Amino acid sequence: MSKIPADLRYTKDHEYVRIEGKLAKIGLTDHAQNELTEIVFVELPSVGKEMNAGEVMANLESVKTVSEVFAPISGVVKEANDKLIDSPELLNTDPYGEGWIAVIEVNDAAEASSLMSAEDYRRMLGE
Repeated sequence: MSKIPADLRYTKDHEYVRIEGKLAKIGLTDHAQNELTEIVFVELPSVGKEMNAGEVMANLESVKTVSEVFAPISGVVKEANDKLIDSPELLNTDPYGEGWIAVIEVNDAAEASSLMSAEDYRRMLGE
């Protein structure tokens, strides 16, 4: 069973969002990293880039596939997790901690209400 922290919001594409004021920390869920297996490369978004919800934000390469990470919320990229360049395995070992992907300054906080709760995400996974 996947770890699904109750204080986060989730997308059907298996991204999570941790809202902290006007900032949204975005990463890949525990379920997604399990499915991808060993992640070996991450292409991060550029700081300052304007993102629209649903747009490709990052690319991941694992030993078995290449996968896109979509922006769950619209805004400007304020920070990208440069640790992932040298240590992409953080996405596997600590997806909700050191393995976050980017921080976006949110344009419209109401967008977050369209994201799934932990309970909704758990139901979607059939857990």
